Amino acid sequence: MIRQAIIPLAGLGTRLLPLTSVYAKELLPINGKVGLEYIIDECLEAGVKEIIFIISTKKQIIKKYFYNDKLYEKIIKKKKDLRIKNEYKKIKKYKRIIKFVYQNEPKGTGDAVLKTIKKIKDNYFLMLLPDDLIVKRNCSKDMILIHNKMNCSVMASMKVNKKTVNRWGIYEKKKNINKNNFYIKDVIEKPDIKSAPSNNAVIGRYILSKEIFKKLRSQKKGKGGEIHITDAIRRLINDGEKFIGHTFKGKYLDCGTMDGYIKSSMEISKLWNFV
Repeated sequence: MIRQAIIPLAGLGTRLLPLTSVYAKELLPINGKVGLEYIIDECLEAGVKEIIFIISTKKQIIKKYFYNDKLYEKIIKKKKDLRIKNEYKKIKKYKRIIKFVYQNEPKGTGDAVLKTIKKIKDNYFLMLLPDDLIVKRNCSKDMILIHNKMNCSVMASMKVNKKTVNRWGIYEKKKNINKNNFYIKDVIEKPDIKSAPSNNAVIGRYILSKEIFKKLRSQKKGKGGEIHITDAIRRLINDGEKFIGHTFKGKYLDCGTMDGYIKSSMEISKLWNFV
């Protein structure tokens, strides 16, 4: 059972400027719903009981979003607006399961994960990267089912165009388990198109063991002077820890760039209108 999830939120979101010059990218609306709420709902539907947000002091607005009780209470008392009342009820539900830790220096996703070391209680936990939305099917829920059956780490995968593999982290497969799952031999960050071992790309959903913390503590800085989670994962794989790649069935949306953010709103709008 996976009871805890972590979500790194300390990034400055420069690819979404000027929108992020005064506002956290994770709080930007996607078709009328705050982007971060899609990730929270995915966790709740997957059975997660506690979510740990990794933020920086520069992004305190994220914490304020969930702790603006006086404003809601004042407006509800004055206007008695049912929509606002329901929104506040939802936020209070979120607040009960959210905790915060801080990463005040941009040292990479690996460093962000390491900040949660004192909060993680079980042997395995879920990590979600908020730039990656997966809709139409709950990827985290499917990955947890695989983890429960196989008792190992699981990472999300998506087939990409072979001409674009140099933009992604790419899996080297060890062995296929079935149509949608495989054992991971290695993960190569942005390989050359000719030398890429596959076109199975890493997507921001991970079930990781607490062993990752031991690797992160001793992990040397990588590209850009940051501590990369992929480097620590590779070391665990080399030590013999079993990792499964799961090719998810939902629809992937990239919300981390301006073009992707706009397209995500349009795609979700289509889905909601279809429903």
